[in-house]
Parts: sequence; C-alpha cells; structure tokens
Amino acid sequence: MPTPPLKLALRTVQKTRDAVRGALLWGYEQRLARDVKAHGKLPRHLGLILDGNRRYARASGLQRELGHSFGADKAHEVLQWCLELGIPAVTIWVLSTDNTSRDAEEIAHILKLLEREARNLATDPRIHANRVRVRAIGQHENFPGHVLDALEELERKTAGYDGMQLNIAVGYGGREEIVDAVKRFLSGEAAAGRTLEEVAAALKPEHVSAHLYTAGTPDPDFIIRTSGEIRLSGFLLWQSVYSEYYFCDVYWPGFRRVDFLRALRDFQGRDRRFGK
Repeated sequence: MPTPPLKLALRTVQKTRDAVRGALLWGYEQRLARDVKAHGKLPRHLGLILDGNRRYARASGLQRELGHSFGADKAHEVLQWCLELGIPAVTIWVLSTDNTSRDAEEIAHILKLLEREARNLATDPRIHANRVRVRAIGQHENFPGHVLDALEELERKTAGYDGMQLNIAVGYGGREEIVDAVKRFLSGEAAAGRTLEEVAAALKPEHVSAHLYTAGTPDPDFIIRTSGEIRLSGFLLWQSVYSEYYFCDVYWPGFRRVDFLRALRDFQGRDRRFGK
C-alpha cells in the first residue's frame, strides 16, 4: 500500500491536473462564447429535448427521482444561457404524452417538480426583468388541480410580456398537437356555417399552423436533443419541417455551457436551404 506521504502526493498531483483541466475548459468555453457572439447568427426559435434524466441518475448511482430534480435545475441554468445570448423563443420538452404511462410514483414526482418550478418562475426576477412570456403547451386536462393552478398563474403573470417566448411542452405529443389543431380549425369553420366539402376544398397548411399550440411563435430553426438518442420522438412534428438538428451524447443534467455553445457554433456553420 502507498505510504501516507505518497497518498498525499498523489492527491496533490490529481488536484493540480483537475485545476489545469478546469482552466483549459474555462478558456475554451470563453473562446467559444466569443466566437458564437461574433458570428451573430442565432436561432430565432430553439427547441430543447431534455432527455436522459433517469439514465443520468442510474449512471451516477442516484435515485431515479434525483435525475429529474437535477434536470429541472439544469433547465433553469440553460434558460439563463439563452437569455444572455438574446434567443427570442425557446421551447423545452419536459414531459411527453408517452411518458405519462410511466409508473405513478415517477409521474407524481415530475408533476410536483413542474408545480414547484412554475411557482418559482412566476416570481423569478429574471423572468420579469427580461419580460419573458411563458406558456405551457400540451394536454393538461388530467393534471392535478394544484399543478394546473401553478401553470395558469405563471402564464397569467407573464401574459403581457414582449421579451423571450418560453414554451414549456408538458403532456405534449406532436401527433396530438396536430390532431388538436385540426379539431380547432374544423370547429371554427363549422361555427361559421361552412360545410365539410367547402372546408376540405379550401384547406391550406397555414390553417393548421394557425391552430397549433405554438401559434404566433416562429417555427424552430434549431433543435437540440441530449442523451445520444437520434430521433425527435414527436417533438414539434409540424413545425420542424425545416429545422436543423443537433444530437448531443451527454445526459440532460450533465449538459454544460460548453456543450450548448458547441451546438450553437455548429448551427452557425450550416447552410440552410429550406428545400431549395
């Protein structure tokens, strides 16, 4: 076994290495930030699929619920990064309609976090100083009343703001959104006295777009998904037809500012042709 002085020396060497790595990473991050800001091209609407909370907890030897808790904390941190860069619109996917079939204990914990974070955002000085308008999008009919109250309070307190548009996609599914949009459109046309044949003959893509949950927000330019999964899983299906995608291997709670800046730099280097 190493003698105590040798152990101490090894610890000192390790601390020195960690400090050097930290300093190098900090320097690299600062350079990335300068490059991203200097380029100037940023998404008008950034979509974030917050994936990997449970796997992060499992890999770290933590309880599953802690992964979701750390994920909620990370969302606050990433919101700050978006505010600093002046990104006009952000949609974060917190809970899908598919996720709601998970065991009751896990869903109850996620909803408890959602209520807590909604109440925190409603009083967050950053939200009000930056005039962030927050909307919860998705199907919430089966959520507990206290969760709905928290979401409604957050939306009400930020309804008149004209800064960043922050959409919190919870109880959200892309197919469900399109079906709901078509239903709302058809209901409006029926109320106006139009026949089904008249509606079908005149139907255009913009009629559906106008009734989506995200109506009034530009379609997402850029979508980031963490955890290494290479798929959208139904996120903003209609709106993402011309989106650029970026898939990051890191789990959401471990998503660093340097990862965020790398993604944005990658977006800035792309030539968007919109099918042309």
